[in-house]
Amino acid sequence: MFSKSCIQLLDVVFSKEEEFKIHKISLGELVIEFDETKTTEKKIITLLKKYGFEPVQNSNDKIVELTKQAAVELIFYSFNSNSLIRNSDYISQKLQLPYDKIAKIFKKQTKTTLEKYIIALKIEKAKDMIISAEFNVSEIAFMLGYSSVHYLSNQFKKSTGVTISGFKQNPTKYRVAIEDLLI
Repeated sequence: MFSKSCIQLLDVVFSKEEEFKIHKISLGELVIEFDETKTTEKKIITLLKKYGFEPVQNSNDKIVELTKQAAVELIFYSFNSNSLIRNSDYISQKLQLPYDKIAKIFKKQTKTTLEKYIIALKIEKAKDMIISAEFNVSEIAFMLGYSSVHYLSNQFKKSTGVTISGFKQNPTKYRVAIEDLLI
């Protein structure tokens, strides 16, 4: 659950069901109360899966989900913080675990490195910023923590297969939803 629209969808789904009381919905987290005589965990899981959500079942999966949440928060919701704090420090502090342990679990569970995931997030954020035309490429590079426009441009081309100017010509062709980055 990585977007505000996911949060809104779950709010609508669980609000219309009388046997649930929502305590908290945030990025990656749903806390509900329910009467065990009227429903089961299996029904809740089935309802979540119906709308494309997959509940976290074990501790390593939870670490991966919390890591993805932290990375999305840093890249997408912490305006310009990415240029001010190291990704590893932010994620480690957020999860209260050593970064090397987080990265190891992430790689084992997702079959990709945490670094590659963060790069993919940065490229998607760069796409958003390019489309908005609010910032120039130099400003985007700085805000996303790149040392130069050249470095951002190279990583953009390597990740998308197209240059930034090529992307500007047909942006919808190259968009990827955040939740689809690890599928």
